[in-house]
Parts: sequence; C-alpha cells; structure tokens
Amino acid sequence: MTITTPDDFTQRWWQPPNFPLEVPFDYMLLPAIDILDHVRRDEEVRFTLLGDDDWQVRMDRTAAFRSAPIEEIVTWSFRLVHFNLSRFYDDVLHGFQEEVMIPWRAHLAAQGFTWQRLAPILFLSTEGAASTYHNDNSHGLVWQVHGIKTFHSYLDPDKHLPADAAVIGETTGEDPPEHDAADRQSVTMQPGDQLWSHALTPHWVTTESTLAMSVTLSHGGLCHQGDFSERELALRAYWDKNPAEAWTHDLRNVRY
Repeated sequence: MTITTPDDFTQRWWQPPNFPLEVPFDYMLLPAIDILDHVRRDEEVRFTLLGDDDWQVRMDRTAAFRSAPIEEIVTWSFRLVHFNLSRFYDDVLHGFQEEVMIPWRAHLAAQGFTWQRLAPILFLSTEGAASTYHNDNSHGLVWQVHGIKTFHSYLDPDKHLPADAAVIGETTGEDPPEHDAADRQSVTMQPGDQLWSHALTPHWVTTESTLAMSVTLSHGGLCHQGDFSERELALRAYWDKNPAEAWTHDLRNVRY
C-alpha cells in the first residue's frame, strides 16, 4: 500500500517493513548524465568501479573517471554517491533547497516531527551495479529520479538482523547473506517512485537500467512528538552506554 496522507505516514514511519509513499515535490532535476558529468569532478564525490575481473582495468578506469568522456563513463560498471549536495545548490541543483528541502522540513514539522539532521544524498550507478549490503543509522526517503533500481530489504528485519546487531554494523559486506526469497521485500522503482527506508534495517540496491539516479533524504534523529522509532531506540541505548560515539558521524554506516 502506498502511503499518501500525513496520518498514514505517522502510523507507518516507526516500524518496518519499508513502504512506498508519494510526496509531490515540485522540482525537476537535470538529466542524470548531466548531473553525473558535473558531480564526478567534485573533490567530495565517492565512487567505486565494478564489474571487470581485470584489476588493472578497474585501476585505469578509476584514474580516468573524472576526466574521460562522459559517453565512455556510462558504459562502465560503477556506483557513485555524494553526501554533500549543498555544494551544488548554486548550479546543477539550483532551487533544490527551496523547492524540496524546505517544504519537506515544513511538512514534517507541521505533523509533529523533529530531527537532528535532514540532508539529501545523491546516488548514481550503471546497469548491473549493486550497493553493498548494509544498514543506515538514519531513515531515508528514497526518491528514484532516473532509470530503474530495485530496493531489497526484508519483511521482518529482526529475523535477519536484530537492531542491536545493526547498531554495531554487522551488516557490512558486498553481498547479502543467504536467505529465503520469501523473506525478502524487493521493490522495483521507476522514475518518480518513492520509498521509505527505515533506520537500521539491512538492505541492498541493484541497478536495472543503463544509468540510474536517485536522491535519498536522510533523516538523522527523527522522532514524532518525542518518540523515536522502534529500531532507533537500540541506537539511542547504545549511545547512552557509549557517549563518546554519539553523533560523531551520523553517516558512518552508509555504504555505497
């Protein structure tokens, strides 16, 4: 069921599984290839070349990634992430703050939500590329913008990774562990589709089109009228016992 109303969202946001939703952002991003061509040159971009068994080919492509012709780049297998999109608010993401971030923050606040961090993250990848198997400390509103991706998680995350284990990053790995396909929640996302990804739930993402681009609005410390989500309570308990680690790097478990 796709969540479309504020009341439905406040009932569903705090407990897995993930769910599709519709947020009518009044913003049109530039074509994915144009954004890729711009952000790949930025010093804060992170990318990984994939797919070729030849180590030297991967190394050569890594060295050339920022400068090779963009038409060649999109034929390579890679995944790319950028965590600091405010660097592009004056050029390729002009208007994103005013037309996406401010309205979404205002909408959440009107429903009684507060947060300690709310920022967008950009993901770009080519066909056949997959993210690592991981969990995030933050809730994510995943917005598929260009191309097709499939977002894989579990219907019952506790069965595969209890929150206490997720807190200490036991999910880190290139591939998900063996599991029954019936336990999996796989959502294929077309351009315009959106998905709520719960904090501390293990997941992985596969790219199904030549080039795919998504933006995730990452919500750190999200709570509703003072209440945190069920799985995030485990994170809070861990930080209470380990105060030196609290909020040192709220994206530390994000893998790309």
